[in-house]
Amino acid sequence: MAHDRDKVTHGPGAPAVRLVGIRKSFGGVDVLKNVDVDFRQGDIHGIVGENGAGKSTVGKIAGGYYSASDGYLEVFGERPAAWDPVAALSRGVAIMHQELQIVPHLTVAQNVFLGIEQTFGGLLRRNEAARFAAIVQSCGFDLDPDVPAHRLSVADQQKIEIMRAVAREARVVVMDEPTASLTANEIARLHVTMRRLRVMGRTVIYVSHFLEDILETCDRITIMRDGAVVRTSDARDETKATLVSGMLGRSAAEVAYPPRPETADRAAPPLLKVVGLSAPGIRDISLQIFPGEIVGLAGLVGSGRTEIARAIFGADRATGGQVFLAGRPYDARSPERSVLRGIAMVPEDRRKQGLTMTQPVRRNLTLLGLSRFVRLGLLKRAPEVAETRRLIGHFGIHPAQVDGDISTYSGGNQQKALIGKWILNDPDVVILDEPTRGVDLGARRRIHDVVTELARAGKAVLVISSDIDEVLGLSHRAYLVRRGRIAGEVRPDHTDKDRVLRRLFQTEDTSDAERETA
Repeated sequence: MAHDRDKVTHGPGAPAVRLVGIRKSFGGVDVLKNVDVDFRQGDIHGIVGENGAGKSTVGKIAGGYYSASDGYLEVFGERPAAWDPVAALSRGVAIMHQELQIVPHLTVAQNVFLGIEQTFGGLLRRNEAARFAAIVQSCGFDLDPDVPAHRLSVADQQKIEIMRAVAREARVVVMDEPTASLTANEIARLHVTMRRLRVMGRTVIYVSHFLEDILETCDRITIMRDGAVVRTSDARDETKATLVSGMLGRSAAEVAYPPRPETADRAAPPLLKVVGLSAPGIRDISLQIFPGEIVGLAGLVGSGRTEIARAIFGADRATGGQVFLAGRPYDARSPERSVLRGIAMVPEDRRKQGLTMTQPVRRNLTLLGLSRFVRLGLLKRAPEVAETRRLIGHFGIHPAQVDGDISTYSGGNQQKALIGKWILNDPDVVILDEPTRGVDLGARRRIHDVVTELARAGKAVLVISSDIDEVLGLSHRAYLVRRGRIAGEVRPDHTDKDRVLRRLFQTEDTSDAERETA
C-alpha cells in the first residue's frame, strides 16, 4: 500500500518510550498481559485493536495517566522512579485523551494553555494571543481563542485537545482516538500536524480504530488482542486485511455490515412520523420510519442531525411542526414522557449525556427500568442482577462483571452498555446518535447486529452518523441533512458514498425531483 509520507529517512532510532513486561489490572481483571513495545524517536507509531484489547491502556501508561501493575517503563533510556501526568510532562511526554478533558467555562485559549500558563513575578503574562496564533498555524485549526469551550461542538472541543498537546512542545505525544469527531478535512490537517512533529524528531503514539488512517500515516504499527501484543511491524508490511485478521483472529469479510432485514411493513402506519418540525438549529423537518425499518440521517458535522433527534425526543423545545407515534399526535414532548411513550435515544456523548460514571455496570444498565425490579417499594436485587447478566451476555460486554467499574471500561464496552440501558424497556422507536463513535471493528459489528435485530423485531430505528459508509451500510433509506434542513433522500442500493458527499457539499442538485426514492 502506498503511503503519503514526507521525504524523510527513518532509520532504526532509539526508543523514546519503552514498555517492558507491562501488566495492568482493574478490579482484579488483567487488561494488559506482559506487553513489550518500543516507541522509537521520530516515528508515528500506531496502535490498533478491538475496544477492550488494551490499546488505549498502553497509550495511557506511556503518557503517565496510568501506572503499571507490573513491569517497567523507560523514557529516553531512563527508568523514572514515579510515573504520572506531571512526571510525564516534565520528561516531555504529553497525552491527548479519547474522552475530552475540557474545562467548559474556560475559553479555548485558556484550555489550550491550561497548566502551562506563562507568568512573570507570579502574575499571568498577557501574551496568549501570540502563543495561540502559533499553535493555530501549526495545527491548521481556526478556533476563536476567546469563546468559552462549552459553546463548541464536540468536534471543535476535540480540536482543543489536539492543540493542547501541541502547545506543550512534548517530545512524545500520545493521541488516543483523536479523529473520532473530526471531518475528513480536519483529519487531513491533523495528519499534517503529526508529520510535522515527526520531521522535528518527535514521537507520536497514535491510538485509533480507523485503519486507513493508521496505514496512511504511521511508520510502525502494533496490533493488540485480548490485552496482549500480537505483533509490531512496519506499516508498509501491513494492509487493512492483515490488521483486521491480527486484531480479531478472523478475516475482514466476517466483520462487514450485517444483511438488512426484509423490507419494512408499509401497510401499517409509520411508528414515527415528523411533519414540518422546527427547533433551534433545524427548520421544517419531515421524515417517517415504518415498523422494521432502519432510516439513516447523514450530514456533515454541524448540519443539524443531532438537533433533529433532540427535538423529536423532547430534549430541545420545538418551535413548530408535529410528531406522530403510530399515527397518534405526540405533543408536549419531554425526555421523561418520551421514555414512557416508548422512544429511546442513545446520545453521541456517552460519558456526559449517557452513562453515570460513578455507578457500576448494573445500575447503568437498569437505571431507566428500575420500576421493573421494585416490589412493595423495595428494590429486588436478584431479578436486577439476572437482567444485568442477560444484557452483558447479549452485548458481549467485557469485563463481564455485574458491578464492574464502568469508568474503567473501554469505549466500545461503555457504548454497548449505553445501548443496553436504552433497549431494556423494549422501546418502539430507537434513535442512535453516532452509535459507533470511538468504537473498534469488533464492537462496531456487535452494535450493527443489534441495530438489525431491533428492526427485525419491528422497531423503528433512526441511525445518525457522520460515517457515510455506516449510514449506507445499515439503512433501508437515508435522509440527507444540510444546514438544518432535509436536503434529499437516498436509498443505499441506488447510490454511493461519493454521490452522497457531493450532495452534502452542494456540488450536485438535491431538489425534490431528484430524490432517489425509486
